[in-house]
Amino acid sequence: MSLDVPSAGCQDAPILKERGQREVFCGLTGIIWLHRKMQDAFFLVVGSRTCAHLLQSAAGVMIFAEPRFGTAIMEEKDLAGLADAHEELDREVARLLARRPDIKQLFLVGSCPSEVIKLDLARAAERLSETYAPNVRVLNYSGSGIETTFTQGEDACLASMVPDLAETSAESLMIVGALPDVVEDQFRRLFTAMGLDDVRFLPAKEAALAPSVGRNTRFLLAQPFLGDTAAALERRGAQHLAAPFPFGADGTTGWLRRGAEAMGVASADFDAATRIGHERAVQAVAKVAETLRGKSLFFFPDSQLEIPLARFLATECGMVPLEVGSPYIHKGIVGADLALIPGAPLLSEGQDVDLQLERCRTSRPDLSVCGLGLANPLEAEGLATKWAIELVFTPIHGYEQAADLAGLFARPLRRRNMIEAIHPARAS
Repeated sequence: MSLDVPSAGCQDAPILKERGQREVFCGLTGIIWLHRKMQDAFFLVVGSRTCAHLLQSAAGVMIFAEPRFGTAIMEEKDLAGLADAHEELDREVARLLARRPDIKQLFLVGSCPSEVIKLDLARAAERLSETYAPNVRVLNYSGSGIETTFTQGEDACLASMVPDLAETSAESLMIVGALPDVVEDQFRRLFTAMGLDDVRFLPAKEAALAPSVGRNTRFLLAQPFLGDTAAALERRGAQHLAAPFPFGADGTTGWLRRGAEAMGVASADFDAATRIGHERAVQAVAKVAETLRGKSLFFFPDSQLEIPLARFLATECGMVPLEVGSPYIHKGIVGADLALIPGAPLLSEGQDVDLQLERCRTSRPDLSVCGLGLANPLEAEGLATKWAIELVFTPIHGYEQAADLAGLFARPLRRRNMIEAIHPARAS
């Protein structure tokens, strides 16, 4: 079981760099999955009522739930400088921690309004950490959507945690990126079966379980949008293990193999631990891929998942990528996936949405992967679409989720086929 790099991959292909109007959520969106992962953390957004409405509606929290996020709403007097925002923030934090003694990590999350008025949340976090240490660690990061794509909220959050991780000289393997608990448990069992019993995850479910880091730490990225976090870990001396991302049977095997080789796992032990999962995933994906094979694919830039997903869909499902757009292409992170993408799709970085829409309409792909704002207009023009945002909120990593991942792309094509069978004129 190995990934064979084709001679004509895309690692050295030219990249079209675009800077224009973009379609993107803001970085606060990451709180929706981070607060579920980190069970003793609280995310306090310092922002506007719009920020509060975004989180409440996107997370779908019912009124009687006890969420682990909230918004310190900035009023007109704060924006006008008529009130001391730091004093008001201190008061709100004190009320929050008095009511919620279970909080062990408090993140002060900057937003567009707080950054526009230059509110120094880094200084506030340092001050509050001194006040509430050692029971509560207070950190801060920016969730602003002014210059970033929405998944960079997680990147900024994890990067803010790295300087406070304990130092270690022990050889260790760290998995970096927020994964659903079911996926984390699956990976943990696979590593244990190889003989790696102490693989640590960032972020951990609880603050007390946070990994240590040092010069003998190797880390695998579970998400391709964690460039700042990877850089922060490398500054602490850790070594990044470049690998294809764990999407699909082959991607998961390549990712696991890279970590196993770095930790000295024998080839026989690795094969014994992964063979059944790999074979089962291959068979499951093959059934779903019958709908996908030979279909053309167009990625609008959205989450930075685009390149690893294009690799999975091309090599394991037989799809033909026409254009793979991503908000940012970090070759040090996605290079292994780029090298495995066959053919010669157009690679684009950044976005000029009008120009990309023109290219999509010209190429008429069988499936377009895009944001919510573009999906309905494209559907109205007769193009089948897949909502990119669903790929972030759905468990898609690892062997057990490989067929589910393929199914996310097969469903809109099956729906399109049904529409064409019933209403040919409407589908066209």
